[in-house]
Amino acid sequence: MNKTILIADDSESIRQLVSATLESSGYSVLVSVDGEDALTYLDGSIIDLVITDLNMPKLDGIGVVKGIREKEQYKFIPVLMLTTESQASKKEAAKKAGATGWIVKPFVEDKLLAVVKKVLR
Repeated sequence: MNKTILIADDSESIRQLVSATLESSGYSVLVSVDGEDALTYLDGSIIDLVITDLNMPKLDGIGVVKGIREKEQYKFIPVLMLTTESQASKKEAAKKAGATGWIVKPFVEDKLLAVVKKVLR
């Protein structure tokens, strides 16, 4: 079955890079430009994984995770943070909100795909 991944990032180049990486491995990709936009996809659509940036306008990645965890249908889907931040306090806040994992930008395509495969198992 084809898995659907929602990406939330305010950087056009990152969205394109992540989309291309995932699509080339057979995933379906939904793209949102910020956290608020990302939550509009939680409308009953089947989403298997969310990859979100931490620092975005309107709603940051932690807000996205909290928004996802509040919705019954999406409560248990994996959420990966893809960010330039590597501070332990930020990681802790993300984990507390319910994030599944953390990937630091710039990312290595193979590593991203390996993490995606692992959390979608």
